[in-house]
Amino acid sequence: MADNQLPNAQAAEPQPTVPADEIRQDLKPSEVESPSSDPDIQSAPTSGGYYWFVIIYLVLLSAFGSFVNDMYIPTLPAMCKAFHCSVSTCQLGLTFGMIGLGLGQMLFGPFSDHWGRKPILYIAMVVFAIGAFCSVWSKSIWEFIWWRLVQGFGASGGYFLARTIPADMYRGQNLAKVMALVGAINGFAPASAPVIGGFVSHAVGWKGIFWILFGFSIMLLILAPALKESLPKARRVKGKFWIAFENYGYLVKNKHFMVHSFLKGAALGLVFAYVSAAPFIIQVHYHYSQLDFGLFMGFNAIFIAFGSTVALTFKPLKKAAVYAARGLFVIVFGQGVCLYLLDNIWVYEAWNVCMIFCVGMIFTVSNTLAMNEGRLYAGDASALLGFIGYVFGGAASPLVGLGDILHSTAITQMVLAALVLVFAHMTKVIPAELVPTFQSANRAGLPKYPKPLASTKDMNPNLSSASAAS
Repeated sequence: MADNQLPNAQAAEPQPTVPADEIRQDLKPSEVESPSSDPDIQSAPTSGGYYWFVIIYLVLLSAFGSFVNDMYIPTLPAMCKAFHCSVSTCQLGLTFGMIGLGLGQMLFGPFSDHWGRKPILYIAMVVFAIGAFCSVWSKSIWEFIWWRLVQGFGASGGYFLARTIPADMYRGQNLAKVMALVGAINGFAPASAPVIGGFVSHAVGWKGIFWILFGFSIMLLILAPALKESLPKARRVKGKFWIAFENYGYLVKNKHFMVHSFLKGAALGLVFAYVSAAPFIIQVHYHYSQLDFGLFMGFNAIFIAFGSTVALTFKPLKKAAVYAARGLFVIVFGQGVCLYLLDNIWVYEAWNVCMIFCVGMIFTVSNTLAMNEGRLYAGDASALLGFIGYVFGGAASPLVGLGDILHSTAITQMVLAALVLVFAHMTKVIPAELVPTFQSANRAGLPKYPKPLASTKDMNPNLSSASAAS
């Protein structure tokens, strides 16, 4: 029965719901969507000029999160001196940026499900532009830290839309390809950001970096009108907008989604531990310049792109996460031993290259599987996925600055690598991924959301059974 006929099904007899964690064992062939069953997916471009415009714009949006943090990382030691603060205090700029990135996604996700993706894009870019502009005039480290929170909040809109828009337009293998393509190209964002940051800070100081970020946000605003709305009005949340926040509860109950999200979160936390410690290890401990540091970080980050691409060669995709997590644990353990016993920049750098490669593989897998699980609530799923990642990242960043930075970095990274290994093996035992429809989700006790264009309170819990019967 079509969705526009749903009111006719309200006389159906009550049927028991299926527990959410059993949805995959109870799926019927008619309840697994194919691209041809959804007109929005069917019309999504897979080639041509607009397709590549979408890819490039998604790369820019995704890169925004990287540039917000990575561009000014080379200046952290210099900022400690300029603001007369400790290492851990200065690293709170990273932490507050990640708090903004996390909280912003949690708010923008439901709003975008209600009003569409593009209004949120415009709002987010304006907020970021204000934060970047005002941070330049900071008189103290704490004023700067609070403007970093505003920047993170604004950047979060673009960052989560880079995952949400593909989930609006694609699914299954096509979604995996788009995610991997964006991830592979975007591997050069964290590669280029420290290099650009090193050049700029060396030439004009840390304020020049935030002028560039301000210009970046303005450029995205100028290009935004050419991007088509990916969430049609027919698929948006109707009724009171706060009803959209209910979806977070349903996503948290989805064990498969949460496992994939925690896998991404632990891996992202490991990256931020590495990123937060690297400027002090390379510049302060090993006495390299800001420009040298940018070149180190830029070279390493290229391997995120390699890892993202290699992950696509695994069938099924989740195998890539398992192998990468096992390798990552061995690599981080080896690096930890070397940080304690062998004080050598080139050994440290070699371990970093291998670590970043494995993380790139895990990012592709975790992003694709999590968004595949949560595509019925794409905005909320993308927001929650990002929030979890930045909780890990925000906690890890100041930890590496406590005590001896070599030792604290080793301990923090080993703990996070162990968590990545645990969540990767939890992902391994989840049944092969399928794409649930609104009918199968409803049978699992979840609301048929965002269809049938009403609040969850208006939805009859037995519609799917009537639909299947008809």
